[in-house]
Amino acid sequence: MSAESLEIAKTHYQTGKIAFENGQYREAVENLEKASALLARNSRLGGEVEIYLVTAYEAAGRTDDAIALCERLKRHPYFETSKQARRMLYILKAPKLKRPSEWMTEIPDLAALPDNELKISVAAKSTKSSVKQKPKPTEPEFVDLSQVNTRDNRFIWVALIAIGLTISYLLWLNFSGTPS
Repeated sequence: MSAESLEIAKTHYQTGKIAFENGQYREAVENLEKASALLARNSRLGGEVEIYLVTAYEAAGRTDDAIALCERLKRHPYFETSKQARRMLYILKAPKLKRPSEWMTEIPDLAALPDNELKISVAAKSTKSSVKQKPKPTEPEFVDLSQVNTRDNRFIWVALIAIGLTISYLLWLNFSGTPS
């Protein structure tokens, strides 16, 4: 493997990870598949990329592809990769629990929208928020003095006495020192 193809694979891997972290699972799958194709499948980095690809497949709704890749990765020569593949396979094959509908919030599926329509709607929203509105003049708030607690706070007197005692002590130390 040439150093150039290794760098290209690492770039696709990083791009795929960033896309995955941003919720762009289709783009993540594409980049991780490209990185995987450029790397030796039995290498440590190849296994790492394919483990990440398993999570991207699952997030993109391609559970069957994720399971098939995990089955292959169970026999990977690097112990850590095969161990992760076995753990992920266990999770992927676990029965799905039914959740009551009141536990969940439905999120609209934006996958059906074309990419340019999504960009237009986002751009339209951002321009509205960037328009600055003049703040409305606020009326002065009047305070009912009968409702205000004007009782003396003893902390101020305690603090003043403590400061006075500290200054007195410092002055006494200054003047009571041994004459030279």
